[in-house]
Amino acid sequence: MTTELPTGHEWQPQHLRLAVTAAGVALWAWNVDTDLLTMDARGFQLWGMPWSDKVTFEELSSHIHPADRDRVRAAFAATRAVLGDYETDFRILIGDEVRWIAARGQGEDVGIVGRTMFGVFLDVTGRKQAEEGHELLAGEMSHRVKNLLAIASGLTTITSRSANTTQDMAVELIGRLTALGRAHDLVRPLSNGQGVAALLGDLISILLAPYDDLGAFKGRIRVAVERTGVGETAATGIALVLHELATNSMKYGALSEQTGTLDITSTTEADQILLTWLERGGPSVGAPDGPAGFGSQLVNRTVSGQLGGSISFDWSEGGLIVTLRINRDRLAL
Repeated sequence: MTTELPTGHEWQPQHLRLAVTAAGVALWAWNVDTDLLTMDARGFQLWGMPWSDKVTFEELSSHIHPADRDRVRAAFAATRAVLGDYETDFRILIGDEVRWIAARGQGEDVGIVGRTMFGVFLDVTGRKQAEEGHELLAGEMSHRVKNLLAIASGLTTITSRSANTTQDMAVELIGRLTALGRAHDLVRPLSNGQGVAALLGDLISILLAPYDDLGAFKGRIRVAVERTGVGETAATGIALVLHELATNSMKYGALSEQTGTLDITSTTEADQILLTWLERGGPSVGAPDGPAGFGSQLVNRTVSGQLGGSISFDWSEGGLIVTLRINRDRLAL
């Protein structure tokens, strides 16, 4: 039966070859008695092998990824018992390069001619890499959702213990969760090995922006820190700490005054980055009496656990000074 082309010309062998080449298809023939394979030039190119009249299945399978080799050998051996079309995907190694190959054909001796079976190889590396990317993304999203739920659960427990009324609890909990939300809005890959979430200065500025709008003038909160990347875990920890400090400042410190100011700067000390929180223009402050509240416990636990550092408070005459030490290796996590 002859298939007509749209132009009215008949299919010719060269037309078929052009179509096969354009589709990136490599042709193979397998003699089921001698176990020899014959491939076209595209097949040898796909496998990264020099062209030859014939190649043994053993020679070809030596290029298959060790983790897939036994499975592929078993699949090829079983093709004669498989009714109809079959397809198997596997990896091959070409030096340090990994390629994904799809082998397709017909089993149970369908179409066998002169003891030879026929099929094709396709390079499906792009599709497999996309699938792996989707799986990684799904796994990452699942991981982040679980982390956020765990953090939200912990914050709810802590806030319920420290709040005097349900209204206070709602206000404090919403504030803490909002701070976390603003931190996670910044999560994105950064270039040049700077981290995988956000730049430190951007993170601090966005987290404190709502407090800057509550004074007599905009710009009373100033951020001048080094350009460095912050990872997802560290961003969460920093968001919680800054929210607690800013909330306390709004209640008792410099941010409670319309003209009070807050400066956040950074310096480097050995393997740590030091963030300095400097309040000025507020009421006189002093160290709190009695044991630390749950907010302070949360801050200390976050700094020592997630950030691998420490936090200290200086209740100076001019205003509160907080020194936050963060392990630089933890900052990128």
